[in-house]
Amino acid sequence: YFSRAGENYWYGDRRNLETGNTEVLAGMISDRIDCDVYSIEAADPYPEAYDPTVARNSEEQDTDARPEIANPPPDLAAYDTVLLGSPIWTVQPPMIMATFVEAFDLSGKDVRPFVTYAVSGLGSTAAFYSDLATGARLGEGLAVQGEEVAESATDLDQWLSAAGLAREASP
Repeated sequence: YFSRAGENYWYGDRRNLETGNTEVLAGMISDRIDCDVYSIEAADPYPEAYDPTVARNSEEQDTDARPEIANPPPDLAAYDTVLLGSPIWTVQPPMIMATFVEAFDLSGKDVRPFVTYAVSGLGSTAAFYSDLATGARLGEGLAVQGEEVAESATDLDQWLSAAGLAREASP
């Protein structure tokens, strides 16, 4: 997942988050299923302030940029399913997500995006990943409004269950 703490959109205003919304959602997922978790970090970190982050994102989208990742990506060869988490910035995942998915051969893997957003739901997430021609099977995504992440357990559980990823209940 990729997430950004700092000044974030919050019900039409701004609020400083110590932990980004997508990171919170990724933590909720890892509490519910047996999975490895990898945090995508930009080599050139995004600003703490909201407006400069929006400006940088717009430039990256306009130039089809591939921001460098600071930490080496994991080897995904052994995985059949990959959950990709990110915020939605200007109706799509940030360009660093393109950097990440293009680093792998995802052919034949099930890829399921989960996103946090302010106003646009999944936005163009499916088209974004499909356009990268990864060879992956893109499954249904989960979109959670950033302000509502802490209250999203029911939607998250339903998404994990529909994807066949929910843990079996113990007798």
